[in-house]
Amino acid sequence: MQLTIEHLSKTYPNGTHALQDVSLTIPQGMFGLLGPNGAGKSTLMRTLATLQEADSGDVRLGDIDVLRQKDEVRRTLGYLPQEFGVYPKVSAEDLLDHFAVLKGITGRRERKEVVKALLEQTNLYEARKKKLGGFSGGMRQRFGIAVALLGNPRLIIVDEPTAGLDPAERVRFLNLLSELGESSVVLLSTHIVEDVSELCTRMAIIDRGEILLEAEPLGAIEEMRGRIWRSVIDKSALPAVEREHAVISTRLLAGRTVVHVHADAAPGPGFEPAEPDLEDVYFSAMAGRIGRRRGEPEVAA
Repeated sequence: MQLTIEHLSKTYPNGTHALQDVSLTIPQGMFGLLGPNGAGKSTLMRTLATLQEADSGDVRLGDIDVLRQKDEVRRTLGYLPQEFGVYPKVSAEDLLDHFAVLKGITGRRERKEVVKALLEQTNLYEARKKKLGGFSGGMRQRFGIAVALLGNPRLIIVDEPTAGLDPAERVRFLNLLSELGESSVVLLSTHIVEDVSELCTRMAIIDRGEILLEAEPLGAIEEMRGRIWRSVIDKSALPAVEREHAVISTRLLAGRTVVHVHADAAPGPGFEPAEPDLEDVYFSAMAGRIGRRRGEPEVAA
């Protein structure tokens, strides 16, 4: 089972090119879609979730035509949008039971077993009687995943799932997502580089509706080895460094500025080789310093 996206485009009435000829092959497991806010991630997610129409292109989930067989897609889709509402005065158990009915699980005994299993899987069983209005951000996200998992979906889409979570809740949620990737296609849309680095075996970087890079995270990082250089400078020296070198990122450290530069050889005095990470891959792609596409993943047909 894989999700195949070919030449997908979407332009909004105001002229914004949200998706521009997007093509991706997404195998079973965790796939990260990384990009800044406004890059087109949510447009792609909503299109795959059958919530809006594309202008052109094709999408297939196995033998299902995603753009034309919407009912078939919805029967095998689990979707956790960036923002979703709940009834604050209803318990997690009762609302999940309600969603199970809407998903077509009408037998009372079967539904009770499904609800119990999902609350246990998302670590919410002990809080099943608690009103959703009293849930923390992480608990709400895990409840959203429980809803998304109704019906054993083959495609699970999660849009910016860790935004606003505290570190402990984020770890719990990421661990849950990693388990889901063992049996489904899980598409994780995020602007947080660490989420992709820790979870995904394959990824794409998108900006202004275009795919800038498609790669395996570890392979992309390895290709950057020997090409990332680091220097610690005074803030006042930054404009001169930016004029002379291909600066891909800067950050403050103890009142000084740490500069990362992409170059095939040492940029000059004051620079030392840096151990690359996915953040360097991301910023290099955004700056146009590395190739726009990589080879398609090797997956079974």
